[in-house]
Amino acid sequence: MKIASKDRTKTDPGATAAGDGAVGGAAVELDDVAVRFRTKKRDVTALHDVSVSVDQGEFLAIVGPSGCGKSTLLKLVAGLLKPSTGGVRLRGEEVTGPRKDIGYVFQRAALLEWRSARRNILLQAEMRGMPADKARAQADRLIEMTGLSGFEGALPHELSGGMQQRVALCRALLHEPPVLLMDEPFGALDALTREQMNVELHRIWRETGTTVLLVTHSVAEAVYLANRVVVMTSRPGTVAEIIDVGLPAERNYAATMARPEFARATGRIRELLGAGPQDND
Repeated sequence: MKIASKDRTKTDPGATAAGDGAVGGAAVELDDVAVRFRTKKRDVTALHDVSVSVDQGEFLAIVGPSGCGKSTLLKLVAGLLKPSTGGVRLRGEEVTGPRKDIGYVFQRAALLEWRSARRNILLQAEMRGMPADKARAQADRLIEMTGLSGFEGALPHELSGGMQQRVALCRALLHEPPVLLMDEPFGALDALTREQMNVELHRIWRETGTTVLLVTHSVAEAVYLANRVVVMTSRPGTVAEIIDVGLPAERNYAATMARPEFARATGRIRELLGAGPQDND
């Protein structure tokens, strides 16, 4: 199934959410991708015939049943896994190995317990050999942007789960990656903190203009955050449908949940997933 990129700048209110026409031109392309591997007992097809094109500056969410290959898609884009067939391109270049021009945020913050929040963020600079002055200035900007001011010197155990994930997000954005990959980053948070992080992430995305690919099990989270939502089938995972959410660029959490576009998008996604009318995430 091939899903081509299309120009939505005139029809999708969220298309310019990453900053005045930022959407346009493919940042990520997966073309007829399949992933197969062998276990001790059998051959397994994780992904089959997946084609998706993500515009620059777009926020794309990926939902689907457990084990359908959502995280595998992110690994393909990051160059951590090679497709069995098909091709993956990042900003027009074939992905042949691990990429340095991405940021990656996982479900667990994975902070170093003996380093302060600021020094955990700057770990990215040390690993990449970034100029120290530039890294410190960027870290300060991100700390302010994510509401971590005043907690720069705190150790991870002194931070809440949400604040730890803010540190992880800052670390992933420190080198200003054009593409940010997020694999269930808020899955371990309580419901209220998760809502707050959704609001913060959407604001940060609009301010930075970074292309974001988010894997989530929450239908509501996917629709609130994204321009489009890719709905995957059960394994072997393929694209069941791509939903244009059609929401305005600026999104107040409670008001967005009440909009008819939100109801239509979440309803269609749940229908594709075979879920009931209520979102239990």
